[in-house]
Amino acid sequence: MAETNRKIALITGGSQGIGAATARALVEKNYFVVINYSSNTDAATNLVAELGFENAVAIKADASLVSDTSSLIDTVVSKYGRIHVLICSAAKLGLQDISETTEAGFDALFAINVKGPYFLVQVSLLVCPWRVSLLLLTSLQKALPHMPPGSHIVLMSTTQCHASTVTSEYVLYTMTKGAIEQMARVLAKTLGPKGVFVNAVAPGPTATDMFLNSGRPQSVLDKIASFSPHNRIGEPKDVAEAIVFLTQNQWVSGQVVKVNGGMA
Repeated sequence: MAETNRKIALITGGSQGIGAATARALVEKNYFVVINYSSNTDAATNLVAELGFENAVAIKADASLVSDTSSLIDTVVSKYGRIHVLICSAAKLGLQDISETTEAGFDALFAINVKGPYFLVQVSLLVCPWRVSLLLLTSLQKALPHMPPGSHIVLMSTTQCHASTVTSEYVLYTMTKGAIEQMARVLAKTLGPKGVFVNAVAPGPTATDMFLNSGRPQSVLDKIASFSPHNRIGEPKDVAEAIVFLTQNQWVSGQVVKVNGGMA
């Protein structure tokens, strides 16, 4: 077992964008950070090298698969004993109008944006309506029992859930994030007696690769920036600072914190 004298933070989707910025911010707070990634090995390796091998480690796992998240939790707990902060940053934007949505596309977006976070933070499978093997049951129960009182879970939503005007291609994406916000509210009540705090962050437009590489022309990006009174798009570190605040506070729980520069 390693790093038992430091708090352990696990960040899914932690190799790029908001997840990577959060990893940097938590290392500055003296956390040891476990960076989960699904495919971009170079980004994860480079981030660990930047943060220092004494401060971070990268573990590959598909956060949309229950088997992978189970293995991820097993690995972290076996090596570090506890998880003090769980940040579910892995997500997919997946813009598509309802007329273009396929069953496979629907399932894939809900798998990464909702199913993954749900099973990472699930308290107990004893009341789960589907059957699993005893081995899988034991594995999936490890996340919360190994989060001591005072631990924090931060889920990722979007400001689009609160915007007054949302275009049609956001329907499926905002559905997934609406589910995340309800998870934060209900889990805060469920896990409060265990001393675990649960919140969600709802970023506005943020200059991540996922956002910038979505095919929007520069004129559209400029228009989006103008929606904020600060006339800019947020940076990953702006959102990371809000996430870190939620990992430090011992009274904010069940909240959705909008981080959008006053856009909505």
